[in-house]
Amino acid sequence: MWHGRFKKDMSEDVKNFTQSLDIDWRMAECDIKGSLAHVKMLGAVGILKEDEAEKIAEGLKKVSEEIKSGKFTPSENLEDVHMNIEARLTELEPLGAKLHTARSRNDQVAVTTRLYLRERLKTLREELKNLLNVLVSNAEKHINIIIPGYTHMQQAQPISMGHYWLAWFEAFNRDLERLDFALKSLNESPLGAGALAGSTLPIDREMTSRILGFDCPTRNSLDTVASRDYMTDFHYFASVFMIHVSRLCNDLITWNTQEFAFVILPDEFCTGSSMMPQKKNPDVLELSRGKTGQVIGNLIDLLVNLKGLPMTYNRDLQEDKRGLWNSADTVESVVKILASLLSNVEVDEKLALAGLEKGYSLATDIAEYLVLKGVPFREAHLKTGKLTAWCIENNLSFNDLTLQQWREHIPEADEDILKILSPRESVRRRNTYGGTGFEQVEKQIKIAKEKL
Repeated sequence: MWHGRFKKDMSEDVKNFTQSLDIDWRMAECDIKGSLAHVKMLGAVGILKEDEAEKIAEGLKKVSEEIKSGKFTPSENLEDVHMNIEARLTELEPLGAKLHTARSRNDQVAVTTRLYLRERLKTLREELKNLLNVLVSNAEKHINIIIPGYTHMQQAQPISMGHYWLAWFEAFNRDLERLDFALKSLNESPLGAGALAGSTLPIDREMTSRILGFDCPTRNSLDTVASRDYMTDFHYFASVFMIHVSRLCNDLITWNTQEFAFVILPDEFCTGSSMMPQKKNPDVLELSRGKTGQVIGNLIDLLVNLKGLPMTYNRDLQEDKRGLWNSADTVESVVKILASLLSNVEVDEKLALAGLEKGYSLATDIAEYLVLKGVPFREAHLKTGKLTAWCIENNLSFNDLTLQQWREHIPEADEDILKILSPRESVRRRNTYGGTGFEQVEKQIKIAKEKL
């Protein structure tokens, strides 16, 4: 090993306990990318001779080729991805022993992790945009389909199914904004912060930041190696995204049941039962809902890890990536399969309307009709509530009532009340900005397309 401080070698048990190859080997290419920028800078400022920097860079490229081909097998004896790469580099090119000049594993780990996470989040961003496009497409396709809208899982008012899809567009678009914030928060270069205090050598942090595509170097070396805020920003995005996914999945699972039955899930995203031949189970939606707890747990795991740590770096932080990769992998898999599933969802408008006929979802329309007749809203609300109770007692719907019956219960009712008693008319008339009216949904679809 490269330590000179100790008289005894590390025990095998400690090596196995402290190694992190299982969680950081995936970052090998990003570690080499960071090292190439570092060695280029060392050569540019004169800390290394030009030919030394070139030979080390060539050695790093050879290590990269060995990793890509599978020829290079890392050793747990070397603890992590960083030391494995440096050791192999030095075997190929003895000058590799100079690579770690003006660098600590603390800033090396930080820059490697940011580079890797940045690549993952950029890919995830495109997948999330694809999901948003699917939701807009569904909104266009289902704009004229009327379904029940719910509060407290009770029928509330009729809505356009297109309006429903756009509700999730808004939620996931906010997630996209949170993802963009996470990308921005990680895009500062830690390289050159050293172990915690910078370096006495004349390094050029602006140069390495520029080479690696960061916005700027981090401003405080202590904060650089201590902070994991950029990770918590990602975890928060991932947790809120998965909560949105879980709620959407729950709606579709419920509406796909025989009791509702107006949402039809594609066969290729469902499974059967080992015992019951009639079953069509929404497993993809259920698994997506079920994975939400893992992602939220990873956020809590990191927060609890951080809460008691003193400045600056502590080995506890080695565990920061275990949940990070789990959440990144989970979110990426969910967003991909959800987009594919949603693009194939069908809606049975006939069954959706049949459900509305059984309820009294037009009660608010009646109360607002009375408001336009000059009746104070609270009085209109009371009259409509009493009428609803009478209809329930007599097993009648609003559409079953004659004009005479209307006037017996609500003297202000005229013949025009009969014209508003349809779910489609109810939706059409809700033409306020952001409402479910067909014209408004069309406007919001246009706005959504412009956002994308």
